[in-house]
Amino acid sequence: MTDPPREPAVDLEAAWREATEAATRAFTLSPARTADLPPSGRGEPTAMDRIRTDPDSVERDLVKLVLTLVELLRQLMERQALRRVDQGDLSDEQEERVGLTLMILHDRMGELCDRYGLTMEDLNLDLGPLGPLLPPS
Repeated sequence: MTDPPREPAVDLEAAWREATEAATRAFTLSPARTADLPPSGRGEPTAMDRIRTDPDSVERDLVKLVLTLVELLRQLMERQALRRVDQGDLSDEQEERVGLTLMILHDRMGELCDRYGLTMEDLNLDLGPLGPLLPPS
């Protein structure tokens, strides 16, 4: 009987760097088109005219960004834990503790999403040609 094929080792530092660069590109403010701006009556639009600072949406968007990063880290930790279990690096007690911790974190993520009216799909940022930020869970 042969062993099942193992996933290739992932360079977490390179993956993190790539995700960071993609997130930076995704969140870079691009100038709004003049036609999209509300009339300010001051002539040429300023940077403040291009940024909508509605307190309700700012808070929700910040929560969305933070939860997206936490979910990305949770999924990376889960995949690393599965690799360590497959390699036999963890004792039974450690496996149980890691599994329980990851399940609790997943439940808390769901609770926070519910609290702020978000779904897990809302956290999956579209990075354009790179595809979605989060791998399928």
